[in-house]
Amino acid sequence: MSRPHSEQLSLNTATVRQQWDLRQIIEGCARHEIRGISPWRDQVANIGLAEAARLIRHHDLRVSGYCRGGMFPGVDQQARQATLADNQRAVDEALELGAECLVLVVGGLPPGSKDLPGARQQVRDGLSALLEYARAGGMPLAIEPLHPMYAADRACINTLKQANDLCDELGDDGLGIAVDVYHTWWDAEFYQEIARAGLKRLLAFHICDWLTPTRDLLEDRGMMGDGVIDIRAMREAVEAQGYRGLHEVEIFSRLNWWTQDPDEVLKTCKARHLAHG
Repeated sequence: MSRPHSEQLSLNTATVRQQWDLRQIIEGCARHEIRGISPWRDQVANIGLAEAARLIRHHDLRVSGYCRGGMFPGVDQQARQATLADNQRAVDEALELGAECLVLVVGGLPPGSKDLPGARQQVRDGLSALLEYARAGGMPLAIEPLHPMYAADRACINTLKQANDLCDELGDDGLGIAVDVYHTWWDAEFYQEIARAGLKRLLAFHICDWLTPTRDLLEDRGMMGDGVIDIRAMREAVEAQGYRGLHEVEIFSRLNWWTQDPDEVLKTCKARHLAHG
């Protein structure tokens, strides 16, 4: 099995968001020779879009993705229109930052609803409307399927097959998939759906690990090598399609990594990426 290249590592800023602000994270990436970054919108807003873009350019970082757009379902048309406007702003921000894609966490059930098929239809309709705007600006949209435990509140698109089906329906010009091993490692159709996606649709690749036991369904992700995911096999499957993009470490860890010295976290990310990525 092949080892990843160190220059392919990217840091999703959620990984050290509790210790550092975005300015510190950018400077930390540069200091540790991590060449990619994926910032979150709230962190960008805290230091300002123009300043975030300036710092990223100054340190010559690749922006592997921008987190995040989506959350399409709403209780009424007014709510859905407000979401569309916010997603259009996210596209504009991603373009300013030079992001390689805007990552979409599509949203779950609207408040008070139990209509899962209806929520998925709202995702399809909202994505279609946003896609028209994003294509005009040249910003690729990456659907991120999330683990089914998030179907109610975060994402009702839960498998690579569902994401591929949306790409089939809406067209894969500027539309693809963000593959996060945390959310897809369990999927029995993972390898065939990666092959179905092909190079054109594979826009981002996110890595971390699934701990056993998992103590918190949102904020107890593991560092690569500490859990049960065969990250290397999944990465090789993606790269077998021709993917040569960055490997983005995204770890939400209230109980562990968010309590650690962030410089040590980045050192560990680099070492574990090479050992287990």
